[in-house]
Amino acid sequence: MLFVLGGLAVLALVFGPSLYAQAVLRWYRDERPDFPGTGGELARHLLDQAGLHHVPVEVTDKGDHYDPEAKAVRLTPIHHRGRSLVAVVVAAHEVGHALQDKDGYAPLALRVRLARMAVGVEMVGSALVYAAFALAAIARAPSLAAAAVGIGATSRFAMVAVHAITLPVEWNASFARALPLLDAGNYVAKEDLGPAKRILRACALTYVAGSLVSLLNLWRWLRFMR
Repeated sequence: MLFVLGGLAVLALVFGPSLYAQAVLRWYRDERPDFPGTGGELARHLLDQAGLHHVPVEVTDKGDHYDPEAKAVRLTPIHHRGRSLVAVVVAAHEVGHALQDKDGYAPLALRVRLARMAVGVEMVGSALVYAAFALAAIARAPSLAAAAVGIGATSRFAMVAVHAITLPVEWNASFARALPLLDAGNYVAKEDLGPAKRILRACALTYVAGSLVSLLNLWRWLRFMR
């Protein structure tokens, strides 16, 4: 019974934030004819206001994001052309990342470096894990198997580090940049600021869920190594 309850608790922690975020985003996804522009138009306006005329606003099918290497804000079609509160808030959030980049926000630069390193570590780590396990089986050397598990845990720790720095970066883009922009420019009505905060918190929870999944994967490797 304790094992079942523990498993349900883990599932709730991992999938609960994502399900909550999806519910909040669906709730505020209705089109708002009172909004003067789309999410894409607001992003373009905010970037121009900040002097970031060189940063394009592009449509993507790979999720809303700011690409610090290409220096581009990318929005999904529903947010780029939509006039919903979600579209406006998400657009402001991604512009918040562009402002971080402009200001030389150190945690954003660190996340970019860690993410690039984590991809390489994971690719090399996976190859080394399979090679070490194969050699361990051939040579009948348990120490090689233990080394393989250690390599796997290290590669997963790199992803945990990426998620750990992602949370404060996302929080800063949302509540230190996007929300003040929306409020100061009167881009949303005062009564919409509360829902805007809920949308931003819901989006942040998706990163919390990602962090929990990374921690769970790391825990599984450490438990296996033990």
